[in-house]
Amino acid sequence: MHKIAVALMLFWSSLASAGVLNVEFKFTPYTGDLKQDHVETVPGQAQVFINNVLMADQEVGKEMVPVLFDDREIAPSVWVPVDSLGPALRKGKNSIRIEFQPSDAKAPYQAQFSWASVMDQSTEEETSAGATKSTNQSGEGIDAKQATGKVAFEREFVADFAADLPWHHYPPITALSDADKHRLAELVTARAGPFKPNFTEIYQSLEGKEGIRVAEIKKAKCLDKAYAAGIRVAAPTFEQLDFVVTGGPEVLVQRKSGALYDLGGPKAFERIKGDETQMCAGVALSIAYPPHLAFVRTPAGAWELVY
Repeated sequence: MHKIAVALMLFWSSLASAGVLNVEFKFTPYTGDLKQDHVETVPGQAQVFINNVLMADQEVGKEMVPVLFDDREIAPSVWVPVDSLGPALRKGKNSIRIEFQPSDAKAPYQAQFSWASVMDQSTEEETSAGATKSTNQSGEGIDAKQATGKVAFEREFVADFAADLPWHHYPPITALSDADKHRLAELVTARAGPFKPNFTEIYQSLEGKEGIRVAEIKKAKCLDKAYAAGIRVAAPTFEQLDFVVTGGPEVLVQRKSGALYDLGGPKAFERIKGDETQMCAGVALSIAYPPHLAFVRTPAGAWELVY
């Protein structure tokens, strides 16, 4: 009995000391039977909102994908590891919402939404077959819906691993004046200027971004080669801009239609010689010039870019 008590104490002590490193969310719209090894995804457009802020707008294609493991989880069409969200993620409570609009609004389909916390320690779990497996995930869950037309999933989660930034505590912005909008438009236009040799400000904007190695981009000189191939960054006009109040301190500035900045499209990038150079330039520029920019108003009244 004493050995059992000690073992239980060690087990619960291990759980108590384990920390959450990340929270992952997955979404797949599909047709088919989850008892089978594969199902077919439903084509359409998925949007990911974090704390009511649009973070991603992703096209979902039609393809056969595997159904995984004993819990019949589908390979994801949309995968959101929240530690990749940068300053948009708050320390403590957050919310995620995934909305999906199928290409065929009249055809019925099913949708699966799942989540799990990634821990800094692995634990042993017993499978349905009586065997054990090691996992670093906890708090797994799955939600599913039958739908026709648009479907949405929403869930709150805690991210104590996120950075606590001063602007996270700024008061929410509820309205914008014409002067605010024109100032934000000026900042959007000014951001297009740094795309020119020696790209110092571009490199600075890439520092600390998830998966970006600035030293390797500099070494490859892919931005120099893109510029030499004729790539330029064109900012939108004021009339083309849309200003989105999110209910928080952030204001999103985006183009009413399409990407915020015009980089010339795929044909422009085809002029860059070498697939690796094209990829390098494409990734760097997509990070430096995202589909929208988020600004906050400081206590002094100035507008500041936060992501």
